[in-house]
Amino acid sequence: MIIALILLLLLGVSVLYNIGNYASSLFHGKTKFARTAGPRLEEAITEDNDANNKIAVVEIDGIITGRVLDQGGYSMVDVLKAQLKRAQEDDKVKAVLLKVDSPGGEVLASDEIYRAIANFQKDARKPVVASMGNLAASGGYYVSAPCQWIVANDLTITGSIGVILHTWNYRGLMDKVGLLPEVYKSGKFKDMLSGEREPDKILPEERAMVQKLIDETYAKFKDVVEEGRQLAHEKNKGSKDKGRALIKDWADYADGRVLSGTEAFRLGFVDEVGNFDDAVGRVKKLTGIGKANLVQYQLRYDITDLFRLFGQTESRVVKVDFGMEAPKLQAGQLYFLSPTFAH
Repeated sequence: MIIALILLLLLGVSVLYNIGNYASSLFHGKTKFARTAGPRLEEAITEDNDANNKIAVVEIDGIITGRVLDQGGYSMVDVLKAQLKRAQEDDKVKAVLLKVDSPGGEVLASDEIYRAIANFQKDARKPVVASMGNLAASGGYYVSAPCQWIVANDLTITGSIGVILHTWNYRGLMDKVGLLPEVYKSGKFKDMLSGEREPDKILPEERAMVQKLIDETYAKFKDVVEEGRQLAHEKNKGSKDKGRALIKDWADYADGRVLSGTEAFRLGFVDEVGNFDDAVGRVKKLTGIGKANLVQYQLRYDITDLFRLFGQTESRVVKVDFGMEAPKLQAGQLYFLSPTFAH
């Protein structure tokens, strides 16, 4: 009886929720009520300045990954793309403020976000201004590079332009405990990056192929930085503050080293040294608006997500919180990641 009452209550909540959505769709002039695919977002005002214009604040926080992060089945990349789409469709949104606090992450996920930001500026014709927090290194800088203006705090850790591929060789441990692998493969390179082989059995040409892959990805990173900074400098020429251009020998500093916000400004990797409020002020200058409300697009969950949680059968693991969670690096996976988090 208790279960039946709970289900009846949930059904009533669902009915009321659907009625509310239907009424909202009629109010906005939509005659067809349908649930669209992708993350469901709702707008929240984070700073109400009693303005008609809006600045959409989009956050990139933590390790950049393409893995599913929430019970709705969406990744960081999915959510960010949905947020940019929402900002593009809303005429009241005049710009996007990208808050970055990330040591980097997966190469592909970083590149997906980079392309989404670049395409947004091209299609929506609205600027994206990056506001760097404590950390915007490696992949955190990669996703900031296409922004029209980059603001970093003088204490921000940024730079770390480079690529890392991490793996383990545990053959010595296997020999100590008496484990001997037997491998059957179709080609001599099929077990590349395997940790079971003796280090002296790794072929020189295999090491050369892996290094070539690293070098190609690294070259792409430098192209993204150079192209993004050049395009931003061209767009900002018409403004009062023209921003910073990369110095001639900037590539000498793109060797994996980390930089302070002040040093990044000197080298032309960022346009301005300041905090989040300075970034908001820069958005207003670039767009020519007097005042604006700051809004964020938050994931919205409804009754169907609750039922999905009831239907999940995977095991639960108790985790101890030590204040931060180290990134789960996968062997053989390429990363744009700050060296502080690479081990």
